[in-house]
Amino acid sequence: MEQKKVKYKRSYHRIIIIGLVFFVFIATVLAYNFSKRIAATSAKPTVSLDDKYTIMVMGIDSRSDDVGRSDTMMLFNVDTKTDDVSVMSIPRDTRVQMKGHGYDKINHAYAYGGHELSKDTVQNLLDVPINYYVLIDIKSFENIIDAIGGIDIDVEKRMYYDDPWDDNGGLHIDLYPGMQHMDGKKAIEYVRFRDGEGDIGRVARQQHFLKAVLEKVLTPSVLPKLPEIIKEVSATVKTDMPFTDMLKFAGMIPKIKDGTITSSMLPGQAAYIDDISYWLPDIKALRQDIAEMLSLNVTTQMQQDTDKTAAEYAKDLPKGLKLLNEDATETNQNSDSETKTVEKKAAPVKPQDITVMVINSSGINGAGAAAADILMNKGFKISSVETGRTSANEKTRIMTNENAVGLFYGMPFPCVIMTGSGEKQAVLNIGKDFKK
Repeated sequence: MEQKKVKYKRSYHRIIIIGLVFFVFIATVLAYNFSKRIAATSAKPTVSLDDKYTIMVMGIDSRSDDVGRSDTMMLFNVDTKTDDVSVMSIPRDTRVQMKGHGYDKINHAYAYGGHELSKDTVQNLLDVPINYYVLIDIKSFENIIDAIGGIDIDVEKRMYYDDPWDDNGGLHIDLYPGMQHMDGKKAIEYVRFRDGEGDIGRVARQQHFLKAVLEKVLTPSVLPKLPEIIKEVSATVKTDMPFTDMLKFAGMIPKIKDGTITSSMLPGQAAYIDDISYWLPDIKALRQDIAEMLSLNVTTQMQQDTDKTAAEYAKDLPKGLKLLNEDATETNQNSDSETKTVEKKAAPVKPQDITVMVINSSGINGAGAAAADILMNKGFKISSVETGRTSANEKTRIMTNENAVGLFYGMPFPCVIMTGSGEKQAVLNIGKDFKK
């Protein structure tokens, strides 16, 4: 029996993610750079569905001591007939099955098997072929932003994060709300800010960041800087896209800029397993979203395959898994929509109003899970439980909004309470002084 065509359930018209056009910009300058040596460029045949192309774009966090992780992953669907673009952000903590490695976070696939394993893993998750991959070294973003003369970003809230042990020498972020011009260093701080929103907040900031980049690169002032930009981009971008398709996508820029771009995040649920944060994909909703992106009719066989995959995924979830705040996730995802504000007396802030990100930077096994349990028992919501980039934090610190400071007094573990986070959010960064 033929199933009814599914409905694509999320379209963030006001977010206007322009990530693909940023990618097209990269493809354009690469095409310009490669045009002098076309003969050496791969001309492999493309596989598309009615002129639709699916492209996996990954931002790679490369490091000197290992191959790195795919810190950012987005899936682009481009329809060259209609000039429609759909973009799906894939949280880096998405729990997936990888060939030869069992279940793990999707950003680990690159470390295990490079872009080949990443591509294979995403294809199996979505049940659709991927035409091309694009790898971008995240560290090069700073140089690219400087090369275009910086960007203007409207910072949506106060962003403060200070950890001298984080990120190979320390991480300090201190941004205030409002429109401001940022050089590469400041722009990357904006993208990397961590708060109670977890992966959802990071995805929203990545989209906001790419929109700001697009607006800048399409201005006349950037044209004289093209040679410098080409130099920066061509040295840090890898792709298997042939020259002919680079030109095809580049030609879509004017139409895409004035058109509608539909964006979404891979549907799922936040959870943590053994002190580690994960995003558990909703297989059925995901396959429906992909079918709509590609204008596919869902056949009985496709539906049966989806049901089987979803059942196998649920069966393999380990014991001890704890789901986190589905209601908070839905609220954050739709925070972009227009709302009406009614003046009323502010109610006292309660623990259930606060969403907390827990980061275990202590080196103490299980400390993150233990702290999350303590906070949930007190009524707080947990967005994620993550392992810090360091295990050398000496003191446990809680950063929250000034209106919520009092809620964290009397914790059954030593901690320093600081202000600086967004409204109704907090970050608990665990140090060596933590006691379970």
